Amino acid sequence: LKGVLAAVTVALLAGCSTPCDVSGRLCAPFEANTRPLAEPQYQQRSTAPAEPAIPEAEVQTMPVDSPDQPQPEAAAPTGKTVRIGLMLPLRSAALGKPADILRAGFMAAHAHEGAGYVVDVIDSGDGPQQALEAYARAAENNDIVVGPLARSDVSAVASSPALRKPTIALNHPDAGTLVPPNMIVIGLSIEDEARQAAAWISREQPGASAIIVTGPAAWQHRIANAFADEWIKLGHNSEEVELPTGNGYQIEMAIGQLNSKVQDERPTLIFAALDAVQARQVRGVLGNGVPFYGSSSVNPRPVAGDTQPELDGVRMLDLPWVMQRDDAAVAAYRRFDGSPLTLDMERVYALGIDAFCVAREIAKGRNNFELDGVTGKLKGNYGNGSAQFSRTMPVAVYQGGAARMPAAGQ
Repeated sequence: LKGVLAAVTVALLAGCSTPCDVSGRLCAPFEANTRPLAEPQYQQRSTAPAEPAIPEAEVQTMPVDSPDQPQPEAAAPTGKTVRIGLMLPLRSAALGKPADILRAGFMAAHAHEGAGYVVDVIDSGDGPQQALEAYARAAENNDIVVGPLARSDVSAVASSPALRKPTIALNHPDAGTLVPPNMIVIGLSIEDEARQAAAWISREQPGASAIIVTGPAAWQHRIANAFADEWIKLGHNSEEVELPTGNGYQIEMAIGQLNSKVQDERPTLIFAALDAVQARQVRGVLGNGVPFYGSSSVNPRPVAGDTQPELDGVRMLDLPWVMQRDDAAVAAYRRFDGSPLTLDMERVYALGIDAFCVAREIAKGRNNFELDGVTGKLKGNYGNGSAQFSRTMPVAVYQGGAARMPAAGQ
């Protein structure tokens, strides 16, 4: 998805918690202009009191419980065929492609381990009202509903009295939305990923100070802010540097100023809330003298004949589907059989696989489940009040043209 399509996609996913705006390939890093040279912006982050212990590096979704909602219904009687309604905006001009890719991932999981399950694919339309109508149809004819995908649609369904069946939301609702106990939210979230990165880096670098380098895009600010907030809670200092929007010369000047700052202040580490192209530019100037971290947004797609050596040694998080292709839990599922996918769309496909796996756990009545998913290690609690879900993503080190699991002691 590029150009106008990419912009509309990001807008409709509403500051997207799904992965469609994670990679820089959907968010152009710079736009050429003739404005005067802008210096990088600096923002100091004060340290909050350190907490007694560093929490586990988990991505958690703990929706606000609504006391007025009924308790979850059972998915289906044991031993009967389970009907799953998969509602996606398949004919949406902006979201149709990611929806179709997610559907393909869901059906790949069904093909692998779907005996006893029937999938009914339902077009959720465009907008909350059409999503509500689609949800009513899905709930009437199925035991479990998976969807919606767009954030505004998830919020509408979560607030609807029609939500009676076990429902697996593929995105996060708007902040403050009361999520009923029969909805479990499994969408990928760049903010949650940034918080997980902060907890992991804090364990690797106790007492560290960080320079957080971000760009002008909204999704980059969301990563930077989520990381900084968690970093402060863990008792660390940070300073944020924003690279300006500008032409190549302006960017080079800004990165040069950042390099001078790093040489003068000697921070413990750099956290890059950037896309892969920007991260490569910054690392190419800063070198490898300071540990360099990022989330999945800094992971580049492999380029034939270019190992992108500037990124060697960069530590990041990403999905097993992206960087553990030979792992048994990942290799069990077929890959997308269409044209090659961007890393963004690979993550969407992986979310589809795990969505089916979560639906299967709920159908089996497993109120507490743990899975080695293709989006990470998954933990869920469903049927005991407010549903809870967490995802732990693995750590990788970029080396020789690919993000790889670190060797022991690395």
